[in-house]
Amino acid sequence: MTIAMPPKAAKSTDRSSELESATSAAVSRADIIALLAEHRTTLVAELKTTFFDEVNCKLDELQRESDNHGERLTSLEENANTFDQRVSRLEATCSALQTANDKLKAKLVDVEGRHRRLNVRLVGLPEGIEGPQPSKFFAKLLQDAFGQDVFPTPPELDRAHRSLVQKPGPGERPRPVIICFHRYQNKELLIREARKRREVKYQDNIFRVYEDYSPEVVDQRKVYKTVMSDLYRMGLRPSLLYPARLRITKQDGTRVMFGSAVEAKKFVEDFGGD
Repeated sequence: MTIAMPPKAAKSTDRSSELESATSAAVSRADIIALLAEHRTTLVAELKTTFFDEVNCKLDELQRESDNHGERLTSLEENANTFDQRVSRLEATCSALQTANDKLKAKLVDVEGRHRRLNVRLVGLPEGIEGPQPSKFFAKLLQDAFGQDVFPTPPELDRAHRSLVQKPGPGERPRPVIICFHRYQNKELLIREARKRREVKYQDNIFRVYEDYSPEVVDQRKVYKTVMSDLYRMGLRPSLLYPARLRITKQDGTRVMFGSAVEAKKFVEDFGGD
């Protein structure tokens, strides 16, 4: 026989079941929230630890690179200082060598000039005119060209030869003749007479006589060419002294000396203005 429960008792049971279910649900939700919070805290801590570890690693790497760069810069500065010192020493050495080289060059030019003191150059004589005995031929040529009043006997020559350049072809200018006198007095006599005549004639050939200077001295004297032409047109008497000094004789007989073509050019301008 089934006993029927009162309606109030049934309702009470239902409420208890609902209360237990709600409590169970509330507990489970709280646990989940707490668990999530715990995980969140743990995750944040781990992330912070990992992040700072990476940052610290990168900072340590940057520090090492900075230290390395600092060492390299220090090394470069030391090398630069050493390099500057070496450059200074090299500059001082080069300057000393340049000075010594200039002195040696000046001595060499002086020695070469002294060696050429007995030489003259004859310009304009045809090639091959001297034959197989040039010294004997040119000694007789000088006597014939300048006359026995200047050279009663043929002057004694140590050497006579053409300039040591390539032999010219047909129609080209003949090479100069270089003559070395045995006696300096005969050489000076020839130069004085040649300056008086400007041009000398031998048979049908006209030639000129010049001092035999080194190439360096020739270049030094060449810069006076234009100035000397102007001086001649002005009626003055210019002359070049060895190695390259210009002497000007005025109409009243007074003389002035110049050591450079610039000074001489200024004199020409001032004199022309007067």
